[in-house]
Amino acid sequence: MQLQALIFDVDGTLADTERDGHRVAFNAAFREYGLDWEWDVALYGQLLAVTGGKERMKYYVESFRPDYTPPADFNDMVVALHRAKTRHYTDMLQQGGIPLRPGVRRLIQEARDAGLRLAIATTTTPENVTALLKYSLASDAENWFEVIAAGDIVPAKKPAPDIYTWALEQLQLPAEACFAFEDSENGIRSSVGAGLKTLVTINDYTLDHDFSGAAAVVSDMGETDAAPQVLSGSLHGEPYVNLAAVRAWHAAK
Repeated sequence: MQLQALIFDVDGTLADTERDGHRVAFNAAFREYGLDWEWDVALYGQLLAVTGGKERMKYYVESFRPDYTPPADFNDMVVALHRAKTRHYTDMLQQGGIPLRPGVRRLIQEARDAGLRLAIATTTTPENVTALLKYSLASDAENWFEVIAAGDIVPAKKPAPDIYTWALEQLQLPAEACFAFEDSENGIRSSVGAGLKTLVTINDYTLDHDFSGAAAVVSDMGETDAAPQVLSGSLHGEPYVNLAAVRAWHAAK
C-alpha cells in the first residue's frame, strides 16, 4: 500500500527533551512545592521505564521513596505538580533551550513538500507537544500535523498500542499506509503493536533497549554534512534518513 502518512513520537524522537528538558522541569516543580525530591540523570533513566509524567511520579514514590508518606490528596498533588512541571518546561522551550534532533526539520519539510500527511503519537501532554512544535520547529507547526494524539487521550499509555490506534482512527488510514518514528522500547512496542513499520532513532537513555521489529535503528536522522550511524537495517543507499529511505522501509516485506 502506498505511503500516505508519517506518525512521530515526540520526547527523544523529535528532540532530546528528556534529560535536559522534562527532568529539569520536574525538579523545578518539586522545589516549587517544597519537596526534597531530586531526579538526577541516572535516576531519571530508571524512571523512564514508566511512561507518562504523573505515572512516573507515583512510581518514584512507590519504588524509590519508602520514607515518604503520601498525603490524603496525593493524586491531586501529582496533578498539580505535573501542571507546574509543564509550565517550567514550556518556559524552557520559549527560551530556545531544546533544539530538534538532527534531520527532523529536514525530513518533516520533505514530507510536507511531497504531500504526505503528518501526525503525532505521544504520552506527553498536548501542551508540551504544541510548545515544542511552536518554539523548536515553527510558529505555525502545530497546524502541519493533522492529528496530535497526546497525553491522557487514551487510558493505556505506551507500550500499549492504543495511542497509535487512536491516531490511525483519526487519520482514517490503515497502519499499512503509515510509517512511525520512535526512540524507545516502549515506543516501538506500541507502534509495532498497532501494526506500523517503525524507524528507531536512539538516544542516551535508550542505547540498550530492545528494538525488535524495527525497520532500522539509527543514531539520528542525519544531515547533509553528517551521516547517521546505522545500528540495524539499512539506509537503502541513501546518505541519511530521507523520504526515499522511508519509502523503502515502508515498502519492504
